Amino acid sequence: MYCIKCGSQLPDDATFCAKCGARQETQSPPASQPKQQDGPSVQSQETKEIKCPSCGAPISPKFGEMVITCEYCGSSVTLENSGWKNIARHTMLPITIVDKDDVTGKLKKMMDKGLFHRHLQESSALEEINLSMIPYWVIPVAARTNLVATDIAAEVGSIATTAALFGVMGGAMGGGFGGQGGGNRGNFGGGMMDGMLMGSMLGGGGMMGSANTKKAYTIDENYNCPVIALKALTLYQPHDYEFALDGRVDFDPKKIPKSVKILNGDINEDVAKNQAKTIADKLQSDAAHSKYHMIQQMQTEMDVSSGELLHAPIWFARYDHKGKKIVLVVDANSGAVINSIGL
Repeated sequence: MYCIKCGSQLPDDATFCAKCGARQETQSPPASQPKQQDGPSVQSQETKEIKCPSCGAPISPKFGEMVITCEYCGSSVTLENSGWKNIARHTMLPITIVDKDDVTGKLKKMMDKGLFHRHLQESSALEEINLSMIPYWVIPVAARTNLVATDIAAEVGSIATTAALFGVMGGAMGGGFGGQGGGNRGNFGGGMMDGMLMGSMLGGGGMMGSANTKKAYTIDENYNCPVIALKALTLYQPHDYEFALDGRVDFDPKKIPKSVKILNGDINEDVAKNQAKTIADKLQSDAAHSKYHMIQQMQTEMDVSSGELLHAPIWFARYDHKGKKIVLVVDANSGAVINSIGL
């Protein structure tokens, strides 16, 4: 038999298409029955189970999930407007910090040596700590920021040169007028020069204004923006963090301890790309303002590439500090703190 939607050849007893996921009708609908609407049947709430497009094993998605991992072969599929499709690349980071005591020991040192305040850990109670494999979209972004800013060194040099020049001119003219016997005339040269100097320093159209100290700059950066793929965890979205991707391997659930929960995602790649652009734009702006002063104009252009799905091992530790909650999010691959959030 052939799929009623995409035309792919299927086994005679197939209920769903292994390629597009569409439900197969065993009998033609009556002529009076309205024509079935186009669209993937897996989006219907009546659909309880579909088959993995790679191995054919049953997959039972929960409502709202968009990124599903097959428990049998480890393949991943994403539910987009066009139906089920394979994710181009699905990787994971190995767990290097497995023991709970190891991570709490690291957190104690971080909290006692300046992460928040010294000896904060001593006055905080650990309420909960757990390790999970969290899905992230890793979105490559190439960003270029063109800006115009004031060259501070040139500005200072211009002001110093102008001040020295007007000081000489003011002294000469003041002395000249004073020598001709005019007390008020002696002040005339200095007063006029002071005004011209102040106008120059303030950019008010003096002889040596600061317009020539403006320069154009370019900031080129490449980012691998991690965007958390689970709506329930968007509070812990990284903003200035990148995973150590050199150590990643192909996703294989068999290599993950049974005690570690693997979470599925419900944020699709298009949403992740928009979030990655926002993150990259903020990073570019921060870099520009840290390097340059008195920015006159700034524009950033970005090239966003297709991403990959990365399952990263994450420790979540929640502390109570005098009634306030502190959540630390730790990369269980590198040991670095991704987020420190007060609730």
